[in-house]
Amino acid sequence: MDAQNFAYALTQVIHNFGAAAVVGGAGAAIYMRPPDPLRERALAWLVGIAWAVQIGSGALFGAISFYYYGRFPDISGIATAALFVKAIGAGLGVLLIVIYLLRAAYWTEARRKQVWHGLIGLGIIALTAAAFLRWFS
Repeated sequence: MDAQNFAYALTQVIHNFGAAAVVGGAGAAIYMRPPDPLRERALAWLVGIAWAVQIGSGALFGAISFYYYGRFPDISGIATAALFVKAIGAGLGVLLIVIYLLRAAYWTEARRKQVWHGLIGLGIIALTAAAFLRWFS
């Protein structure tokens, strides 16, 4: 078995589950009936951990390339822009989750839903950028 491809495949599995949790967790919070701030808080932790998994597994892709090739992947143009979009989206996702966990107890249901909509939007943007990164690198 090719260890490099196996490492990439395992990292991709982790990355995919992280992406599913980012979008699925936010979607679950949006459509939860009746709204439940305690369950939303648990989902916020799930989504925050999922964003961290996205960041960590994304970095791991680069680390695997560096380990096997002695350099990071050679990407340019659209792939570089997509990576930038993903990184900004993940950073904003983590920031929104931290703000949510610190402040949501004082917010109205409408405000909490706005944040969840923002989080699902960031997840969709990151997933879309991932497709461009994958196929243009």
